[in-house]
Amino acid sequence: MRQETIDRIRKFTEDRDWDQFHSPENLAKSIVIEAAELLECFQWSRTEYDLQHVKEELADVMVYTRNLLDKLGLDEDEIVNMKMEKNEKKYPVEKARGSSAKYDQL
Repeated sequence: MRQETIDRIRKFTEDRDWDQFHSPENLAKSIVIEAAELLECFQWSRTEYDLQHVKEELADVMVYTRNLLDKLGLDEDEIVNMKMEKNEKKYPVEKARGSSAKYDQL
């Protein structure tokens, strides 16, 4: 995410004095709620959905995620790369390519 966008999210929260409501627990709940709303976009059809609505719900997930990263003092690149290293070990290409099996079933 560009720094300009991160700064905009932070300013939005600061201008409204909403940080007081942003405990890690509340932010995690909000991410799950917004993710459910994103899933709802695809509830009745895999192919017919409102892309604008999808974008709005996905943006909500991303904003709450950014707020949680800030609250916990985490760097998104660092934690994503840490998780990717784990995933690469759990799902080696030679075993996982083309398979949807969980790592312990490969």
